[in-house]
Amino acid sequence: MTDADLSLAYRPFSLALAEPLETADGAITSREGFLVRLVDEAGDDSVVGYGEATPLPGWTESLADCEQALERAQNALRTGGPSEALEVVDQQVAARHAVSLALADLQATCEATPLYRYLGQGPMVGRVPVNATIGDGSLADTARDVRAAVDRGFDTCKLKVGLRSVAEDVERVRRVRETVGPDVELRADANEAWTYEQAQSALEAFADLDVSILEQPLPAGALEGHADLRAQNTGVSIALDEGLLEHGVDTICDADAADVVVLKPMALGGIDVARKVAAWLAELEVMPLVTTTIDGVVARTGAVHLAAAIPDVPACGLATGNLLAEDLGRDPVLLEKGSAVVPQAKGLGVADVWTE
Repeated sequence: MTDADLSLAYRPFSLALAEPLETADGAITSREGFLVRLVDEAGDDSVVGYGEATPLPGWTESLADCEQALERAQNALRTGGPSEALEVVDQQVAARHAVSLALADLQATCEATPLYRYLGQGPMVGRVPVNATIGDGSLADTARDVRAAVDRGFDTCKLKVGLRSVAEDVERVRRVRETVGPDVELRADANEAWTYEQAQSALEAFADLDVSILEQPLPAGALEGHADLRAQNTGVSIALDEGLLEHGVDTICDADAADVVVLKPMALGGIDVARKVAAWLAELEVMPLVTTTIDGVVARTGAVHLAAAIPDVPACGLATGNLLAEDLGRDPVLLEKGSAVVPQAKGLGVADVWTE
């Protein structure tokens, strides 16, 4: 493969959600972005790599900035090759995610290896554990949705909280615990919604309900507040998500502010960046946990490969395909008994997403 043989194309898409996902940040009703295709014309048969840029307000660049960045990458690839294409999108994380994923998919395909093995150079991995994501709905809807997820085989469920009062959220979690019993792992994600006093109150109640992880209870900037919550040793792990982008790994760990750090490849600029952050966290004895930003099948499958490249990864937020009413193509990842079955085909394992 030479740089002259490579060409990059991109096209927009819009994917409606099956129903609005209610979070403390507001309702998400659709996901807009760009599908990227990288083609290597060397040899008798062309090789293709796919990427996806699906910006999310508050996490990445805007849709317009993303499109401009992809245009720069397209031009830079012609003149300077892959390294220059990545360099010109370095500050636009969703665009960089797409370009880097397409490059990795193409390279892994050329080497006839699944993407996760190309990323991690590790052993074969058949499955990664996943959690169900439950929106911030009413008491009855939350219990119903968790019951349905458990019936489908999930043994870990993450509940969105923070849209209503702490007392109401505690009651929602209590109803869920009564509905599914003690053997289902429950997590809660507040998306920065609470004050310190609210978070403290929720944490005490969640400890009694055997909630395993409370994610981002305070605003991202409140690092000392998260450290203080963690120091209370309630048995509920404190996870930072938005806080990772605000502070970085070293600052979080120096403050002892998190037991768990959530990695969103789209927001970090690619699965290659996310894997390096995961290794860094593991060295510091902080648990990395992979989630998506409710992406299409290309980015979602990339996140599954990322999780498969992380040793001893906990249940990750990768089972989000059912939140979409439509997708970019067929999902190669089978969800079975609370796990994602990792594709073992060459590269990403995604096909038929680009139609002429």
